[in-house]
Amino acid sequence: MNQPRLSLPPLSLYVHIPWCLKKCPYCDFNSHAFEGELPEQAYIDCLLADLQRDLPWVQNRELISIFIGGGTPSLFSPRSMERLLAGIEKHLPFGTDIEITMEANPGTFEREKFRDFRLAGINRLSLGIQSFNRQYLQALGRVHDDREALTAAANVRGAGFDNFNLDLMFGLPKQGIAEALADLRSALEVAPEHLSWYQLTIEPNTVFYSKPPALPEDDLLGDMQEAGVQLLSGQGFSRYEVSAFSRPDRQSRHNLNYWQFGDYLGIGAGAHGKITLPTENRIIRTRKIRQPSSYLEHTASPLAGLEAIEPADLPVEFMMNVLRLEAGAPENLFEQRTGLPISDIADSLQRLRNAGLLRPEHLATTDKGYNFLNTVLEKFMTDGQPTANTIPLYPL
Repeated sequence: MNQPRLSLPPLSLYVHIPWCLKKCPYCDFNSHAFEGELPEQAYIDCLLADLQRDLPWVQNRELISIFIGGGTPSLFSPRSMERLLAGIEKHLPFGTDIEITMEANPGTFEREKFRDFRLAGINRLSLGIQSFNRQYLQALGRVHDDREALTAAANVRGAGFDNFNLDLMFGLPKQGIAEALADLRSALEVAPEHLSWYQLTIEPNTVFYSKPPALPEDDLLGDMQEAGVQLLSGQGFSRYEVSAFSRPDRQSRHNLNYWQFGDYLGIGAGAHGKITLPTENRIIRTRKIRQPSSYLEHTASPLAGLEAIEPADLPVEFMMNVLRLEAGAPENLFEQRTGLPISDIADSLQRLRNAGLLRPEHLATTDKGYNFLNTVLEKFMTDGQPTANTIPLYPL
């Protein structure tokens, strides 16, 4: 049997804007509260120079998606976003139906710019609502209130967007099932195409980690999630990923590319990338300088690290992504995206199928396996732990 060869997957671009009005106590992203005036033009200069240095990794591909995350990208002006997108397109061809998402907060300052962001070329917004309940917004340290959340969500459509995501959390301090479902019902009233509904978790290097709030017990969290999935399913939303729900044909193309082990360039302070190099028969990860001030100063190169994914780690890296998807992936995608024969993981696949955790002849969990995803993934680890998690923790 011939050894499979790596094939070039689709290519996306992640752009990181690191500034926020305020650092939220649960947030472990590379975000920084700013004081004074944002260095918009200088930062965009650096982003475009960063992209130009990454162009050899494009390998004659067009972009299928762009995600501008943060931080709070909507703090930048629409004119800056227009300049950024024009600069990107000058270097890289856009796919005919490219998805261009920008994260935005629901505050009045950002909300007034929604229409101009659409005119600048953004065709999908992701609103960081988190909750429509004033009590929980205060507990999460959000800078907007429930009224602003509802107004922003209702105004997206009027700004010209026919595709938007609402980002919501559950498992909030002292939250019950009724309150979690009330948040979902408020979201459904403004009719988004996509919902990112995920559990609040306590991450290291956050305020909540040093001063943890009282969160619901595990059994309650399980019941909360089950009730939420049932509610959304009854309203025409399909759960296509662990925390992602969409109307038909409205999945996030950008994050689908992540989960299908596609490639992505990452530009901006702290941005990560994953690139396939078929001629070298390897897959690399990149990361950029994390501190915004240092990123702005490094005119020679903002690259902070580049490493190859070891062949022994590719099975779990691939599975950690595709098994997040309810539909999973065909077996031949494993060979195309890793360059390894499916026989390398045949024993693990068979054991999981015998246990009723994986579907036959497809890389997807059963309903039981989806509820025990960590157990499934352990079967693909070579030494008990993967070397890294390639699932980007960016909102949808």
